[in-house]
Amino acid sequence: MSTLLDQEKVVVLKQKAAETRKLILETVHHAGAGHIGGPMSAVETLVSLFFEEMHINPEDPRSENRDRFVLSKGHSAIALYTVMAQRGYFPLEELNTFDAIGSRLQGHPDMKILPGVDMSTGSLGQGISAAVGIALGGKLCNKDFRTYCMIGDGESQEGQVWEAADIAARYNLDNLVVIMDYNKLQQYGWAGVETERDIPVYAPEKRWEAFGWNVISINGHDFQEITKAFDQAKAFKGKPTIIIANTIKGKGVSFMENSYSWHARIPTDEELKAAIKEIGMGV
Repeated sequence: MSTLLDQEKVVVLKQKAAETRKLILETVHHAGAGHIGGPMSAVETLVSLFFEEMHINPEDPRSENRDRFVLSKGHSAIALYTVMAQRGYFPLEELNTFDAIGSRLQGHPDMKILPGVDMSTGSLGQGISAAVGIALGGKLCNKDFRTYCMIGDGESQEGQVWEAADIAARYNLDNLVVIMDYNKLQQYGWAGVETERDIPVYAPEKRWEAFGWNVISINGHDFQEITKAFDQAKAFKGKPTIIIANTIKGKGVSFMENSYSWHARIPTDEELKAAIKEIGMGV
C-alpha cells in the first residue's frame, strides 16, 4: 500500500467519516443511551482500519488469517458498530437495536454474539492485554496476521495498560499496533470548569518509548497521516508500535468539541438536527 492516498480516495474516506458521525449521533439519540465524545474522536482511525488497512472479510468474519482488532476503550462501541455496519458485517438497520435487550449491539462489544468483534471489552485497561495475547499467539504459531488495538488516554491511567506494554516489548511483538485516541479529555476529573480539567496522560510519546515501543505521533483526523503511520508500523521490525493519534473529543460538531459534558450525553431533537446539519456542511 502506498503511503500517499490519492485525492479521490481521501474524499471517499471523508464521506465515510461524516456518515459515521451522523450514524453515531442518530443511533445514540434513538437508543437514549451511549457515548458520543470518545466515539467521535476515533472515527477517522476506525474508518482507515476497516476500509483501508486491515485484511478482513465481512463474509468470513472468523477467517484464521484475518487481521484482528480490539477496541480496548469499549465504551466507544457505537463508533465500531457504525463502521462495521458500513463495511458490511450487518445491516445498517440493525443499528436501531443498539443497547436494547437481546441486541447483538450492546453498550460494550461482545465477541460471543457479534461476528467481527475479536474481543469483548469494556473494563478499561484490559483490552490491550488481550491484544498482546493475540499478537503473541500469532507469533508463536507463525501466522502473518496483524493485531490492532485502540486505547483511550484516560484508560491509560490503568496500570494494566503498562504491564501489557512491558510484555509486548519484551517479546518483540512487531505484529502489534496500538493506537491511542489522544483526545486529552476524559469524563471525570477535578471539580471546576471544563478548561481546568487536567490532561489524562502527559507526554505519552516519552512514556511508550521508555517501555521499548516504536512511537509515531500523528494528527488522528488526517487520513494521509493515519495511512502513513500504518505503513511505517508494518515496515518497523523488532518492536511493537504505538500510534499517538492527536484527536478532538466530539470532533465534527462545534458545540460538542472539547467538552467533557458530551462524553455520554444524549442530544435533544434540536441538538441532533443542528449537529447533523453541521456534519453535512463539513464534508
